[in-house]
Amino acid sequence: MIEAIKEQIKYTLENYYKDTHQQEISIVVEEPKNPQLGDISIPLFSVVKALRKPMPEIVSEAIPVIQSASEAILSINNVGAFVNLMIDKKLLAKNVLIKAINEEENYGASQIGKGKKITLDYSAPNIAKSFSIGHLRSTMIGNSLRLILNKCGYETFSINYLGDWGTQFGKMIVAYKKWGNYEDIKKDPIHKLTDLYVRFHEEAKNNPSLEEEAREAFRRMELKDPEYLELWRWIREESLKESAQIYDLLGISFDSYNGEAFYNDKMDSIVAELKEKKLLKEDQGAQIVDLGEAMPPALIQRSDGGSLYITRDLAAVFYRKKEYQFDDILYVVGNEQKLHFQQLRTLISLMGYDFASHIEHINFGLYLTDGKKMSTRKGGVVKLYDVLMKAIDMAYTLVVAKNPDLPNKEEIAKAVGIAAIVFGDLKNHRSLDIEFNLEQAVKFEGQTGPYLQYTGVRIASILKNKGFDFKKMDIDVFEKPHYFDLVKQISLFKSTIERAAIERAPSVIAKYLLGLAQSFNKFYSVEKINVEEETIRNSNFVLAKATRNVINEGLRLLGIQYVDEM
Repeated sequence: MIEAIKEQIKYTLENYYKDTHQQEISIVVEEPKNPQLGDISIPLFSVVKALRKPMPEIVSEAIPVIQSASEAILSINNVGAFVNLMIDKKLLAKNVLIKAINEEENYGASQIGKGKKITLDYSAPNIAKSFSIGHLRSTMIGNSLRLILNKCGYETFSINYLGDWGTQFGKMIVAYKKWGNYEDIKKDPIHKLTDLYVRFHEEAKNNPSLEEEAREAFRRMELKDPEYLELWRWIREESLKESAQIYDLLGISFDSYNGEAFYNDKMDSIVAELKEKKLLKEDQGAQIVDLGEAMPPALIQRSDGGSLYITRDLAAVFYRKKEYQFDDILYVVGNEQKLHFQQLRTLISLMGYDFASHIEHINFGLYLTDGKKMSTRKGGVVKLYDVLMKAIDMAYTLVVAKNPDLPNKEEIAKAVGIAAIVFGDLKNHRSLDIEFNLEQAVKFEGQTGPYLQYTGVRIASILKNKGFDFKKMDIDVFEKPHYFDLVKQISLFKSTIERAAIERAPSVIAKYLLGLAQSFNKFYSVEKINVEEETIRNSNFVLAKATRNVINEGLRLLGIQYVDEM
């Protein structure tokens, strides 16, 4: 609500100067560094510069315009070029809390994306390898962004661009033919196939010819060799079973599972268009596109006619533009792929398409163990399913210790364990590397998902079987700092969601929720909520209920389940 007042003041002043002085002036509306000066501050330097009038005259003219912007403005004073406002905290609190409770899960909804479509490409595990903890980042960042964008009115399409094609399959087939056993692999497909993949790279250190064998195996796949394609289909199907298990645990689904293989018959037209537009050049038998001095050329087709990753990505983006008519397309992919997406945008721009600038690389850092990157080919991968199961087991132990009589301990432990893993990721800005620490994540205190869930449970316990009446509140209490601090944070939920959408950063919401929960727990430590005095009790219950609504909805936007008991 404070953000809404600030926006209204900005809008009113800018329109006033446009209508009265025929001047387009950008007005800044902020909060003063010293809260004693007021709740909102408007510096008028830009107006003085534009209108070339003395500051006192500018201030005198601006004050009545500002006053007309909102009924919640209680008083106005100025210090030099700054016009400072005191907000009617009682009126603001009443409006914010009633809105937060009446709108429930719709509170904080925005229309900044109304009429716009966004396609998101995320998760994208590699077939024939275990779904590792490293893939959690793309999966959860992408899922949360989809939920946040939906909350802001965007129509979204989520794509799981499976890594189901490429030279790694040639390596897998070579390894299977040399060292694999079908009956043995069938008992534990992904684990055994991962072992074969690791062995291939170990053997290739002393036998470089294996790499050439792998390239030849992949070439035979591209030539539709029946034996090789049958092996590929089997490996793909077994891999998807494991992925489905992970997505079910995390509560995630996609609109499309079209992987790299889906675009095999869609690349020839792209190559033909590049040739027609005279962008292709031959280089040692391969086909490339020169992207200028700023970056290396894009390798479109190998000398043996084999396809490459960027060629499939070109085919994919054109297919998606036609299929989904997106305004923006987001690729939730690691930091190390920065050059690839620069090349992709440049290629599309050279082809003459203006949507190149709407391709966004939503980059993220690595999960580290002991400061080092995890690697499947070296056998250092940490399987996500194992991590989730361990987190759930640890959560179960904590839940039982805290509440041994809880009837649905297994269900609660599952929600808490998964919350620990997901929030442990999303509380960090996506661009940063993260040192994975399971023990730290599964705690009921500190900056954790279980801490937020527990705060919500605490509020649910306070409100259980309790009623309240908006009309019987003592709104004077909201002038107290620890009351108004909570109201103010609740009022910022919508602008926080919008900022997270614009910055493509779920961490914005995660940090906001931590601040809100900390403020509530501070409030709870100094203020008895269920008091005898009816009007104060109603005010406390309304404040607590609004806080819980926001925590629950905020957790949902992060892809985390809230709980009523713990």
